[in-house]
Amino acid sequence: MYLLLFDIDGTLIDSGEAGTRSLNLAFKELFSIENAFYEISMAGKTDIQIIKEGLRKYGIPINKNTDSVIGTYLKHLKIEINNDSKHIKPGIYELLEILKLVNNIKLGLLTGNLEHGARIKLQPFRLNGYFPTGAFGSDDEDRDRLLPIAIKRFEKIYQKEIAVSKCIVIGDTPKDVNCAKINGALCVGVATGPYSISDLIEAGADIVFNDLTDHKKFFEFLNLQRKIDPL
Repeated sequence: MYLLLFDIDGTLIDSGEAGTRSLNLAFKELFSIENAFYEISMAGKTDIQIIKEGLRKYGIPINKNTDSVIGTYLKHLKIEINNDSKHIKPGIYELLEILKLVNNIKLGLLTGNLEHGARIKLQPFRLNGYFPTGAFGSDDEDRDRLLPIAIKRFEKIYQKEIAVSKCIVIGDTPKDVNCAKINGALCVGVATGPYSISDLIEAGADIVFNDLTDHKKFFEFLNLQRKIDPL
């Protein structure tokens, strides 16, 4: 059984910067700080890491304020995700429709988003139904520790041991690549986020795509080309 774990931002969707706006609005509401996350890099980080980095930057006590930032951020995200700039990445609907029909493939999420935030972002695209569970930034702020969490959740659902060698992380940043490789999993890099094909190759991805429209090549990588018709 293959376990395919997808990143969200830059891989499945572009939220139209809803996450960044929501964090900025949270800091404005709570601390009267405008554009708090300007010049703070977010790609590949967990939400908790990003929030703590913002708090640290402005000298705001972390332990006393993290929970209030999370709640306020999620409140704003529910509104900000409804914007005209959001869009799904190329080939995603078609790929997921094929994958859900393959008996020996299970689909999940591996994302730095808080679990509730992840579901908010995916809801407008009708993507939540493809992913019964996974691992999230709310499980651990260190992305490199998320893969074992996802495996355990799927093993509980299917009552079957899942070898890490059968896990494939699909993401758009070097941090996605690293969290796969450090745990012994494979990684599919996709250059639909801020990083180039060469960046993802250099990071150690097993294969890299411009986007996920080349379904035939994707299934060839999984050695499943004889088991299903990708068209």
